[in-house]
Amino acid sequence: MTDYETVSADVDDEEEIPEDHPRYQDLLTRHRIERGVEKGITHLQGMHAEGRGSAFDYLLGEETIPSADEAERAAAAHLLLAERPVLSINGNVAALVPGEMVELADAVDADLEVNLFNRTPERIEAIADHLREHGAEEVKGLEADARIPNLDHQRAKVDADGIYAADVVVVPLEDGDRAEALEEMGKTEIVIDLNPLSRSPRVAEVPIVDNIIRAVPNVTAHARELADADEAELRAIVDSFDRENALRTAEERIRSGEL
Repeated sequence: MTDYETVSADVDDEEEIPEDHPRYQDLLTRHRIERGVEKGITHLQGMHAEGRGSAFDYLLGEETIPSADEAERAAAAHLLLAERPVLSINGNVAALVPGEMVELADAVDADLEVNLFNRTPERIEAIADHLREHGAEEVKGLEADARIPNLDHQRAKVDADGIYAADVVVVPLEDGDRAEALEEMGKTEIVIDLNPLSRSPRVAEVPIVDNIIRAVPNVTAHARELADADEAELRAIVDSFDRENALRTAEERIRSGEL
């Protein structure tokens, strides 16, 4: 039997974390964020953001609740219907789910684009290289030859043939200002965020209130399941999704604290 009290979050390899540990996913995400900082792909501020998310996930029971799974299925349908889908990658996303984002991009024929709040050429290149190490063939975000209107700072910089031209954008772990600016551009936004009260999910067409390490593989699984669906079936899934119910149900689950 594993002595859980002796398991440290400070491990050299995530395989050292026992999968039957009751806080396995939390230890896994902490480890990946720490390694992301060490590799130069995650900013130190990302560690604070991950801590907030961890608290909400704990109250959700560290599981994908039914309304989140419905949102993930709707997200898959949106992406399969899209003409120019793009998956936005920041430092935390790159650290937590690099291979999973590459798999999702492959499943829905989407582009991957690096977009950062704390943007430097070194971080952009490090994240692009990290994604390539996990199977990405092409990574956008290096050109940054367009800007999101009405948004200051480096996070406004995007590729003209990437996020700027996209019709559907997956923006996980996004800040509220940028989510609102993308919504004003008419983008269909799919936001992954563990806080249902945050501005980002509240402006999203599809708010997914779930841990990103569960959410992204779930969207991919739904996309593969729906790969042969016709347009009518996909649109029926999109039209039947109730975003307000997804937010309300997640908030009720968090407030009730039923674990």
